[in-house]
Amino acid sequence: MINLTFKQMRYFEALARHGHFGRAADACAITQPALSMQIKELEAALGTPLFERSARQIRLTGFGEVFALRVRGILRSVDELEDLARSARDRLAGRLRIGVIPTVAPYLLPTIIRQLSQLYPGLDLNLRETVTPKLLQELMEGRLDTAIVALPVSEHSLTEMALFTENFVLVRAATETGKPVPSRENLREMRLLLLEEGHCFRDQALSFCDIPSTRSRELLDGSSLTTLVQMVGAGIGVTLIPEMAVPVETRSARVSVARFKEPQPARTIGMIWRKTSPLASQLHQVATVVQQSAEALYAAHAAGAGPQ
Repeated sequence: MINLTFKQMRYFEALARHGHFGRAADACAITQPALSMQIKELEAALGTPLFERSARQIRLTGFGEVFALRVRGILRSVDELEDLARSARDRLAGRLRIGVIPTVAPYLLPTIIRQLSQLYPGLDLNLRETVTPKLLQELMEGRLDTAIVALPVSEHSLTEMALFTENFVLVRAATETGKPVPSRENLREMRLLLLEEGHCFRDQALSFCDIPSTRSRELLDGSSLTTLVQMVGAGIGVTLIPEMAVPVETRSARVSVARFKEPQPARTIGMIWRKTSPLASQLHQVATVVQQSAEALYAAHAAGAGPQ
């Protein structure tokens, strides 16, 4: 009989995911030699190698790839047992792993964290900021409990809950203040700055401007909304940003902000989680907090100087 431990399986899964002993050890909060020893003991127990090792990289063997799929399923089931225990409690408590897309996280997370901490003092928030494809993968692998993303994601295994809709605004040089807002047809002829590939906001902006994906390679890319706005301030081009980002991103840049004519470009932000998650009722409570946080954020924006 092969004796495997959950600890070994978690260490194996981390190494399979990171492909690097040092990063996997950091993720598991242990030393690299300790992780290496556990992996060697696991391979010895199985009687076959799980990884191909070279001087520069490691990769799963054929057996290791099959083993990884089974291990992830087992670990996900164990996590769901923990979720089941948490769902039996009256109040949200314990670990809650939330993923957030980068075009929402810097602007909405501070309010969400403050509200959740006040309402549920026993909650241990684990936050993850990355692009939608990675959030979907980590959610379906059981490494996240929920994610805040732009909808729809159209994944049959996930529940989607729409929370609020926000418009996109045009950011252009300060010297353009008061000038007519270009139509989407005119935008196609301008130097348009967009987030790099992988960001859903990039796809939404391309869709509004009716720019084919084959042409998107001709446009200028940035790694963050901050970079895009600062480039506009330097006179390089124009960009679109979500309305919630305006106060933060434009306060230190020489730019002007304008609304488009109706129908304005917009996106719907919501929460997603696995349909099998025992935490569904608790996640509805979190969704209410996220919705209220967005309302509070927009109320604060309305009290200040908004886009013209």
